[in-house]
Amino acid sequence: MSMDLPRKMNSALRATVGVELRRAPKKKQASAAAKAEPAPASASAKKPPKEKVPFRPPENPELDRLLDRPVFVISPVRSGSTLLRLLLNAHSQLHAPHELHIRRLEVHFRTKLSERAMEACGLERGDIEHLLWDRVLHRELTRSGKDFVVEKTPSNAFVWDRLAACWPDARFICLLRHPVSIAKSWHEADPEKRDADEAAKDALRYMNATQRAREGLTDTHTVYYEELTADPAGELQRICDYLGLEFEPRMLEYGDTTKGDFTKGLGDWKDKIRSGSVQPGRDLPTADEVPEALRSICRKWGYLDDEDTGAAGSGEREGVAAT
Repeated sequence: MSMDLPRKMNSALRATVGVELRRAPKKKQASAAAKAEPAPASASAKKPPKEKVPFRPPENPELDRLLDRPVFVISPVRSGSTLLRLLLNAHSQLHAPHELHIRRLEVHFRTKLSERAMEACGLERGDIEHLLWDRVLHRELTRSGKDFVVEKTPSNAFVWDRLAACWPDARFICLLRHPVSIAKSWHEADPEKRDADEAAKDALRYMNATQRAREGLTDTHTVYYEELTADPAGELQRICDYLGLEFEPRMLEYGDTTKGDFTKGLGDWKDKIRSGSVQPGRDLPTADEVPEALRSICRKWGYLDDEDTGAAGSGEREGVAAT
């Protein structure tokens, strides 16, 4: 290309539209340091908060819900919810599958048009997610041939209010255990993943969520794991009374109806739960063994009195064994 051509073009452009062409600067070569792997994020960097989905009760439960009076076990991790699940599942009318984690089933609109279409049907995102949750649980219940479903995923404690809105006729069983026993068991479940202090702090999140559910729900039945292991027949009788069912002695030997559904991440999987029957527990920790971080929740649950100075099994739950 003639060197005069760019000059002539710029001269014409300046005269007509007041602009000119310039050569783009060359990109600098990236240094070796810039090409290196990016530095890892700071350990203190927090994940962005999870989006809160607005929710509401169904406008027409008879139309929008398939389940009839589902049962939810609200409890912290390592509180004995798998044992309770298996005992309830042995009842001829109750189907208590492994943890289903339904709150993690989400709906997202891929386009604005799909969102508008659902709005025209009177459905928001929360409504559609509730329809999905209800269908999944109903499918599981129908496969079992029983009458009522029991769901015991521990993280349900964080969405107790949404479960109550989704199923206005739901029943709730709050399962409690000595907080120190919970923390120790949570550590022992995976000691390489979390040390004892980390286990206590993490388990406390579930305990506090369970307590909020106890305070926020209007109709619950509370079960203490220590009493369940000490007197399983008596506790199951009281649970059946709450659910409006007849107690069945077969519930005590859940191994006769269990088909090996013990999977890590979906409930307890240790040898004790595989035994097929309720096992005796270990002693309660003493008051001196309760760390400061757990003392408040221990008091709220009756495991510790303000005056406790070290006696084993202190508080309202005195003398009851834990596992």
